[in-house]
Amino acid sequence: MSAERVRALATAVLTAERVRAALVSVTFVSARAIARLNRAHLGVDGPTDVIAFALARAGHGTPLIGDIYIAPAVARAHARRHGVAVREEVARLIVHGVLHVVGHDHPDGPGRVSSAMWRRQERLLSRLCSGPR
Repeated sequence: MSAERVRALATAVLTAERVRAALVSVTFVSARAIARLNRAHLGVDGPTDVIAFALARAGHGTPLIGDIYIAPAVARAHARRHGVAVREEVARLIVHGVLHVVGHDHPDGPGRVSSAMWRRQERLLSRLCSGPR
């Protein structure tokens, strides 16, 4: 996925969430690197597909600041398992990460895909990925 497409997706989610000013990085990392982040920051062993950190909340005159890390190798495996295109899965992770940075959260386990955040993510993904790319 091109840097321009990543930027467009992240910006569209921020706009949909009514965030006026933001500094959000999206970094693609190896499965090994995301496993290290997962262990160091979340106390979980093994790789995951996306980790997002909200570093500063937006306020009067200050932007929302956050970092998103995505592991394309893990995204590829998830895409295969769920029968979706890799581009769609990576787009889903960008949307997911931005929603976390904005302040949304979801439960772990089976309730994850029925959570308000997940429903918001899927609505945004459908809207943002249905047009020209």
